[in-house]
Amino acid sequence: MEPVRVLIVDDEEELASALEERLNLRGFQARGVTTGAEALTHLEETPCDVVLLDVKMPGLGGLEVIKKIKNHYPNLEVILLTGHGSAQDAERGMELGAYDYLMKPVKIEVLSQLLVSAAAQNEGEEP
Repeated sequence: MEPVRVLIVDDEEELASALEERLNLRGFQARGVTTGAEALTHLEETPCDVVLLDVKMPGLGGLEVIKKIKNHYPNLEVILLTGHGSAQDAERGMELGAYDYLMKPVKIEVLSQLLVSAAAQNEGEEP
């Protein structure tokens, strides 16, 4: 079985880096970026199975990014990552097509299971 390819998008560079490292250690193929624009560029160049997307980011925010992702890659699953107080934004993201959302801080075991489940949703389909 191929590793699940995950794009992590979070403006907190330390968090993106830590999640990338922890997911790679668990057999995922994870890559972290820190802006919405970087995420969109990465998706043009490198296919992935799931995007883990922070809702609150400066510049191009998570809700704007998910709209663009769903326009260009409608079958690509997006899991929103939200901090305290932005559950309403996460619900809005669900309306925009997010697979699910998690509150920070996230338990790596829960995240891992959710990533596998999201990737299985569109198994065999290239975004």
